[in-house]
Formats: sequence, C-alpha cells, structure tokens
Amino acid sequence: MVEQTMKITAADGVHARPATSMVQVAGQYQADVNLEYNGKSVNLKSIMGVMSLGIPSGADIKLTAEGEDEKEALEAVVNKVKEENLGE
Repeated sequence: MVEQTMKITAADGVHARPATSMVQVAGQYQADVNLEYNGKSVNLKSIMGVMSLGIPSGADIKLTAEGEDEKEALEAVVNKVKEENLGE
C-alpha cells in the first residue's frame, strides 16, 4: 500500500468538477484507491462517496492505493489534484 497526505488549497474545497476529475483518474487503475478526510475513508472511484465528505479549503486529506498498479494510481491522482489547483 502507498499513501500520500495533501492539503486542499482551493478556495471552494473539493467540489463537483474536481471531484469528478479525481474519480475518473482513479477509475483508470486496478488498484483500490481511497480518500480519507476527518476520520472517514471512501472509495475514490465513487463520486457520491467523495462528495459525501464535504472537504473544505484548508483540509488535510490522505490518499491511499493498494493493488498491482498502486504506485501509478496514486501518482496519477496526486498529479490530478495539483493539475486542478486543488491542493499541494
């Protein structure tokens, strides 16, 4: 399993458009990819799960991936978060 912690810096937090982008990227990989915020973990391949977290600006999130392509999956999601100017 691989993991990375990031801080959400976007003023609107994680809203529908960037959440959808993250879900689409995670869905391209075989690995189980999860997003954890405030003690709750959801499957990053589920838009409803991601939106249910209500992640605000300034939040610390943890991304984890486990499976045969876990490193590639985590790297792709982290890059998407940065590309969307969502966090660092």
